[in-house]
Amino acid sequence: MQKLHQILSQFETTISSHEKTNPSVSNTTIGWQIEHSLKTIYQIIKVLKQSNPELYQWKFNKNRLLISTINFIPRGKAKAPKVVLPDDIITLDTLKKNIIKVKEILQDWETVDRNSYFNHPYFGDLNKKQTEWFLVLHTNHHLKIIKDICNKTN
Repeated sequence: MQKLHQILSQFETTISSHEKTNPSVSNTTIGWQIEHSLKTIYQIIKVLKQSNPELYQWKFNKNRLLISTINFIPRGKAKAPKVVLPDDIITLDTLKKNIIKVKEILQDWETVDRNSYFNHPYFGDLNKKQTEWFLVLHTNHHLKIIKDICNKTN
């Protein structure tokens, strides 16, 4: 989870630009990108911790294989579930609180059973190791969008 913590640190450096947008990159703000990523991490880890590891069974998934092979998420191809969509109003204070909340839920990552899992809408059931891969991949995807918003001019 070290990689995920590094990405979270980068979020913290861009948080003050949370209202910035660039329509040539995305119709959402930097704050939206951060908030969506934080909600995703929090919700997935919450479900993972509540899962029953005895019920986990690996199954082949072609989408997971493809994305893990190319190791990036193509932009604009997937739609986020409602539960991880940010609210209409995203404030600096809310973002700071949610970064703390995510760091707290990550604190006991090492104690999570290796067969704890969550069901991803495109990749199927992901165990702890696969979840870590996905969270880094997904969060990094949104960090790249943030960097593009910051670096490109309208």
